[in-house]
Amino acid sequence: MTEHDKPTTPFPSFVNAQEVADRAGVSRSAVSRAFTPGASIAHETRVKVMEAAEQLGYEVNDLARGLLARRSQLVGLIVTEPEQGFRAHLVSALTRSLIQRGRLPVVLNTGRRAEEIAAAQKLLVGYRAEATIVLSGSPPSSVVELARRNGQPLILIGRSEAGADHIRSRNRDAATQAAELFHKAGFTRLGLASSTSGTPSVVEREEAFVAAALGYGITVSIARGDNTDYAGGRMAATAMLAQAAPQAVFCINDLIAFGFIDRMRECGIAVPLDISVIGFDDIPEASWAAYDLTTFRQDPEVLAAQAMALLEHRLAHPHAPPETIEITAPLVLRGSVRTA
Repeated sequence: MTEHDKPTTPFPSFVNAQEVADRAGVSRSAVSRAFTPGASIAHETRVKVMEAAEQLGYEVNDLARGLLARRSQLVGLIVTEPEQGFRAHLVSALTRSLIQRGRLPVVLNTGRRAEEIAAAQKLLVGYRAEATIVLSGSPPSSVVELARRNGQPLILIGRSEAGADHIRSRNRDAATQAAELFHKAGFTRLGLASSTSGTPSVVEREEAFVAAALGYGITVSIARGDNTDYAGGRMAATAMLAQAAPQAVFCINDLIAFGFIDRMRECGIAVPLDISVIGFDDIPEASWAAYDLTTFRQDPEVLAAQAMALLEHRLAHPHAPPETIEITAPLVLRGSVRTA
């Protein structure tokens, strides 16, 4: 047999516990005890096992151990376009928080359609994920039902579905405050730049802003882009330019606001001299000199901390009634609003 004829192993196998036992000259069960907190094992034996493990590069198979204990430590995050705007910062905060707590986050980048979200959650149940956190779309009832049948905690952030735990920003309060700020500044022609996404958060902000403006006797010009992103903001601005120009505009999120501002400037309309703009999210770019955007702050670290607290409570009390946590989004005043 030539060198080229020798059988090869295309994928090297992981070092296993038996190899560590052989190297240390101990039993397989001794290796297991050495890596089990609180287990009874002689100090000398533990030292031998740890030295052998270090030499071989051995790591405990946490997935297998978790499945044996019926605790996989996997937590799924279902999210659409996790790289976009506020979602990117929220996913980052959630994954860090989960890892700090010894859990393994699994991010599923899915579409907005109900069947895509349901398929993603079914996959997580198949892998025995301990919980699912949904950041995408308006999840169908089947998602909640599947979680309930399998005893899997389900946390919805910025979404809405009966029978699940929720974490939500006080969207209506913020939108009402935006209308109040514009009214106090003396603006009588207001605009709303949004999208056709129709997610619960978007709908809440739209409805509350329009209702508050009407309470001051002010009608609102509404323009929507196809998506809740920078391109959507540009599209909304173009549509609004075809109407009677408003004096001030509430944008449904910061990405919409960025696109809106840039499109207005291309048309010679200055912010805030000619038009005032308020956003929502306070992502880092909002503080850039190019935008200097007045906006409402959603703190991803606060949302992630609340999600972890809700997750731990649900795991400890699986039969407790569903909870809804509402978080205030404070106004951050910058230079995109003319107040005098």
